[in-house]
Amino acid sequence: MYVQGFVLPVPEGKKEEYRAIAEAFWPIVRDHGALGQFECWEADVKDGTQTDFRRAVNLAEGEKVVFSWVLWPDRATADASHDKMMTDERMAAFTEPMPFDGKRMIVGGFDPILWQDA
Repeated sequence: MYVQGFVLPVPEGKKEEYRAIAEAFWPIVRDHGALGQFECWEADVKDGTQTDFRRAVNLAEGEKVVFSWVLWPDRATADASHDKMMTDERMAAFTEPMPFDGKRMIVGGFDPILWQDA
């Protein structure tokens, strides 16, 4: 199992536009091997003492934090999918301007060390 995580700022008024783009992205990422995609809109994000989600993405007035991740069977599948997705003709639908500032998006890949389910 491998997880790609994302934290990004989205203008509060563009929540539905962001959701629609995330929903349209799922068939592409799924077709390239992803097992799941999760998109989470800020509901209770507190200011930290030293750092926090807001400072991490340099959140501006009127923006909300989105916490997102894509679940892959393994890192090799995630890595192999990147170039394939960038050349996937369906990606042409994702044109500028996007409803978020990609320059302030945080992206990282993670190996799970614990997974618990109900």
